[in-house]
Amino acid sequence: MQAVGVFFGIIVALAILIIGYFISTQRSLVSLDEMCKNALSQIEVQLNSRFDAVVALAKTAAQYAKHESETIIQTIEARGGHTSAATPAGINAQSDLLGQMMSRLNVVVEQYPELKASELYQNAQAGQAEYEENVRMSRMVYNDTATKMNRMVRQWPSSIVAQMLHFDVKDYLKVDNEKKKDYPDLDEAFKK
Repeated sequence: MQAVGVFFGIIVALAILIIGYFISTQRSLVSLDEMCKNALSQIEVQLNSRFDAVVALAKTAAQYAKHESETIIQTIEARGGHTSAATPAGINAQSDLLGQMMSRLNVVVEQYPELKASELYQNAQAGQAEYEENVRMSRMVYNDTATKMNRMVRQWPSSIVAQMLHFDVKDYLKVDNEKKKDYPDLDEAFKK
């Protein structure tokens, strides 16, 4: 009779441990999932701020190059930098779009050297650089959080809980190094 009680006690203890592990793992997965969503949201906010800074640069350039800058401003606004980028692919697309806009704006800046010397333009460019740094840092935070989430989703035994609760591996934000080589070197462009 006492052996049955010990056996029953062991079964109950194992059940409590398994349920405790399940609850703990579920909470960790939810926490990481929310952190990933928050990081993506932060990147979107920073990209929108960067978009606003690019528009400010284009409007500043309008003082020097009326026709070219109006075309750039219309293009920037038509492409809608304020669209939602709530996925890694959307964020990568929005970042590429902003890079293209800056390339077009740099063409105008090269045609008007006095624009580079404008204090208003330099301040707007410094703001754009700050937003770019914020985006870079936010991307790093997202990728670090996605790494933690992906480990839990893929490693045993937490993978069992993740699969049961339909948690999936998160995509990483990527930078295409080949495209990055084509981006203008803004630091060099503004030192001239």
